[in-house]
Amino acid sequence: MTEEYDKKDRSGIQVIARAAAILRVLKDERGGLSLGQIASRVDLPRSTVQRITGALAAERFVIQDGKSGGIRLGPELGAFAEAANFNVVERCRTILNDITQATGETTDLAVLRNGSMIFLDQVPGLHRLRTVSSVGEVFPLSTTANGRACLALMPEGQARDLIEHETAGALSDTMVEALLGELQDVRDTDLAYDIDEHTPGISAIGFAFRDLSGNYHAISVPVPSLRFAQVRDRLETALKQARARIMHEFSAN
Repeated sequence: MTEEYDKKDRSGIQVIARAAAILRVLKDERGGLSLGQIASRVDLPRSTVQRITGALAAERFVIQDGKSGGIRLGPELGAFAEAANFNVVERCRTILNDITQATGETTDLAVLRNGSMIFLDQVPGLHRLRTVSSVGEVFPLSTTANGRACLALMPEGQARDLIEHETAGALSDTMVEALLGELQDVRDTDLAYDIDEHTPGISAIGFAFRDLSGNYHAISVPVPSLRFAQVRDRLETALKQARARIMHEFSAN
């Protein structure tokens, strides 16, 4: 009897692992994938993929894309993602407040979603002249401090793919290689910079981390460039201290 239950347990665990693998390959495919494409990427028979995606569809974890006809992530997973984002915001809020109190500058929290940085939370700065962005606003990866910080956490091949997709050929191979070289500097210092690159007149410093689900997040401080030089050392110190706290907070990574 015990052996029979052990076999059922192993079978159940295997199905969960296979379902998770399918969901992961769909994560960055907004247009969806066919059953054959999924089967190829997860190295499973097409019939197995069809059976598992059918069960996932019944729970609204996957749906069929109306345009491409492929299978993509469903609305139920969006609810889980929102819950996870809320959890990260709650856990980081005190740290954002402390950075702003220490520097007087605005502090942002963003998450990497579908190749862009999306703002989740912000603590406004204490100066009359300050930078403000709306929660939910979308920013690029390659020209922002928070985006570059996230790119630096990734394997180089993944970072290259995201950069090339975002810039759509606007950067030469030499420029892409130079940006990848800058990411190594970010890895060495744990801090990324945007000096008047994304928005003229605004400079920023940021660092990135991964939450317990493996999602990429970044905390950054944007500053009017006219006072960036005088506050840079203070920003770097505050962000390094914040990063140490974040690494402890999400120590399971």
